[in-house]
Amino acid sequence: MLTYQQQNPSAPLLPIGKIICLARTYAKHAAEMHTTPPTEPLLFLKPTSSVIFNHEPIILPPESTAVHHEVELGVVMGKPGRVIDEKKAMDYVYGYLLGIDITARDLQQIAKDHGWPWTIAKGFDTFCPLSPIIPKKNIKDPHALILMLSVNGVVRQHATTKSLLFTIPHIISFISTIMTLQKGDLILTGTPEGVGEIKQGDTLQASLASYTTLEHPVIRNQH
Repeated sequence: MLTYQQQNPSAPLLPIGKIICLARTYAKHAAEMHTTPPTEPLLFLKPTSSVIFNHEPIILPPESTAVHHEVELGVVMGKPGRVIDEKKAMDYVYGYLLGIDITARDLQQIAKDHGWPWTIAKGFDTFCPLSPIIPKKNIKDPHALILMLSVNGVVRQHATTKSLLFTIPHIISFISTIMTLQKGDLILTGTPEGVGEIKQGDTLQASLASYTTLEHPVIRNQH
């Protein structure tokens, strides 16, 4: 059973459930990907086997020659719900975390060209670094947080969650009309502009305002 890390070591163990990801939720990122923002959240899934925690290496797979970083705000669900009223959606939130959606961009482009799912491009082992959970009570406004990611000390992504095209209550409500949300499910809310390639020997550093950080070396898997 894979469980979240907690900022409070005395907090109970919480198993990691579904990892539900959103695409193109920041207009500038949609533009840099040469796509248009969706009118409703665009969803895909990542497996729990892709999760790693702070300081663990991101492993570049031999199947890809263009792996990219995407820093994101994560929302951890605190109780189950289906067809959740948007006005009550925040009652279902357990806490927040910092996540990085690692993407094999070349494999994703092949999938896009053929109309295939993105599972391979998003699902390799180590492709989902996660910080410890920040309790909900510690963050007054999740729509006013600075996301930052640097590679080898050079800032590549720096934006605020106020630029999200969909509010967190809307995202939760929308997803809950499609699939029941369970305690421990994780919603990765999408990445802002500035995504880019990572290579063997790089070091990624990311932060969610002053609440938490991630740091990961990048290595290559030769199988």
